Amino acid sequence: MAWIDKLLAKSPIGPMQDHMRVASRCARHIVPLVEAMIAGNSDGIRSARAEIDALEHEADEIKHEIRRHLPHRLMLAMERRDMLDMLDAQDSIADVTQDIAELADQRQMKFPSPLAEPVRLLSARVVDACGQAEKIINELDELLETGFKGREASRVEEMVSELSRIESDTDALLDTCCRALFGIEDEVGVASVYLHQILLWIADIADYSERLGNRLRLLTAR
Repeated sequence: MAWIDKLLAKSPIGPMQDHMRVASRCARHIVPLVEAMIAGNSDGIRSARAEIDALEHEADEIKHEIRRHLPHRLMLAMERRDMLDMLDAQDSIADVTQDIAELADQRQMKFPSPLAEPVRLLSARVVDACGQAEKIINELDELLETGFKGREASRVEEMVSELSRIESDTDALLDTCCRALFGIEDEVGVASVYLHQILLWIADIADYSERLGNRLRLLTAR
């Protein structure tokens, strides 16, 4: 695989970008998973879970290779700890997506109709956040070349600010989803506990995405 060649060349940047691409692909499968849950489609839930499981496994393989080959110091502008913190946030995107799919499949969960549109909007905006984080990580090599300074740093700062705005949208959408769920809590019964957890986990994907942006923002501020 291409990322192995990059690791052998002692550059962790390409593999980091590859890992983020896989994590982002994993998160995008939240949309078909949510649609299957709205429709009460057990086969659709199981299929989405299988895709997510495969991508999470691929992300784990890349993560382990990065950790094994990561030097103690990359460049003067960036330390090993910075890279590991970003890798952890990227990995959390794939991990929490897998958690959502596992719970949805194991309990054969369905979103009640009052939740359908709010959760569609939430999942779509969360995917936007993850996609924006992927774009930012794709700028990492150029940021390192410029020492996290200059025009490239300013451009990435604008991208991070946009990511923060997207994450704020997900907070508001999560609140709408939770209010809709709690409004039918008596009808849903004990399933409301699990549905609430899934909503929180979906929003967590945007939080982990924003964490990536904030890490790079700190580096440009040094």
